[in-house]
Amino acid sequence: MAGAVKPTVTVAPRNAAPKPAAKPAKAASKPGAQAAGAAGPTEGDAAPAFSLPATGGRTASTAALKGKPFIVYFYPKADTPGCTTEACDFNESLTQFKGLGLDVIGISKDAMPALEKFAAKYTITFPLASDPENATAQAYGAWGEKVFMGRRSIGLLRSTFLVDGKGRIAKAWKKVKVEGHAAAVLAAAKALG
Repeated sequence: MAGAVKPTVTVAPRNAAPKPAAKPAKAASKPGAQAAGAAGPTEGDAAPAFSLPATGGRTASTAALKGKPFIVYFYPKADTPGCTTEACDFNESLTQFKGLGLDVIGISKDAMPALEKFAAKYTITFPLASDPENATAQAYGAWGEKVFMGRRSIGLLRSTFLVDGKGRIAKAWKKVKVEGHAAAVLAAAKALG
């Protein structure tokens, strides 16, 4: 037929398995993995509940903070340069956060011994909580695909959430840059009033 467009058909050689139409992304094939920018609460949403072991023999939990505003931040690994700077900056501003009635909680997938050592080394007085299965990080959208030096991987995404006294996300910071971040969070907390 003149002018008719025939669909393109690819025929696999005899006895060869057909190729899948599209290869699924690695991130999607891992249980609990999600792509960057996927899921997680946004401003106005209820903060996901959590209860995690924390430094100093404490438990960091939303139940204990019910009715109180708080800050929860996620960081990739204890005692690394960026994570140390971030923790020390929050710790230095802790008196000001407490003056506003806010607790600060840091969460990573590190095991408790590593967190205890990190807290002691830098005198971090607020709770550093262990989320080894990344369940809390996933609930907050702080676990997914990231790119470092051109290499893609699945891991913890540096993120911070300011939660108001009603348990709602008042402000969310995704893909956080460490320098000046604690000061920005403090400014937002002051504006929350």
